[in-house]
Amino acid sequence: MASNGPGRPRHDDVLTPAEWKVAEQVRHGMTNRRIAERMGVSPDAVKFHVGNVLSKLGFSSREELRHWDGVAKGTALHHARSSAMAAHTNTDSYLMLGQVARTTKRFEESHAWYRDVLGLPELYSFGNLAFFDVGGVRLMLTEEEGGLVSESILYLRVPDIHATKTELESRGVTFINAPHLIHRHDDGTEEWMVAFHDNEGRPLQLMTQVRTTVR
Repeated sequence: MASNGPGRPRHDDVLTPAEWKVAEQVRHGMTNRRIAERMGVSPDAVKFHVGNVLSKLGFSSREELRHWDGVAKGTALHHARSSAMAAHTNTDSYLMLGQVARTTKRFEESHAWYRDVLGLPELYSFGNLAFFDVGGVRLMLTEEEGGLVSESILYLRVPDIHATKTELESRGVTFINAPHLIHRHDDGTEEWMVAFHDNEGRPLQLMTQVRTTVR
């Protein structure tokens, strides 16, 4: 078990819950400043957590952390993988289009346009993100940030994100990070993603949704 110092609870995992939150966002490619804004803490606090994570994992850089494929023990994905291994179940790694992302310079205007003018059913929204249903495929609308270009990104839905990543790597695909938890919905459903590029350098993502199993 990992200890967090005097008076703090012990965690039966390689990282504490706070360290996992920071690690997932580092694996997503976020800066310390952006992570601090999302978590409502200071950049120094994030820097402290990143330092602890790197030390615990024996890494010397954020780049090594981005490619680490660890999965927190308390996640639905960890339970699903453990159950599948216990049952010796193999999951096919077929690809389906699950989501398309589109960036916008004026989020509020675009949010209203896609919802009210185009008439797409809105699934949910938070911050500068809005999600719409387009015939079963999810459209993610997000505001441009920094160097993020106005380009559509295809998200390919798979049943087993780690197995599919391994299979594609065997075919020569290079991934720029490891599968990581990007969001947990109120009902406990987890969204996991991992990024790569096609042969011409265009961005793609694998994605999977894992629901908590009542035990």
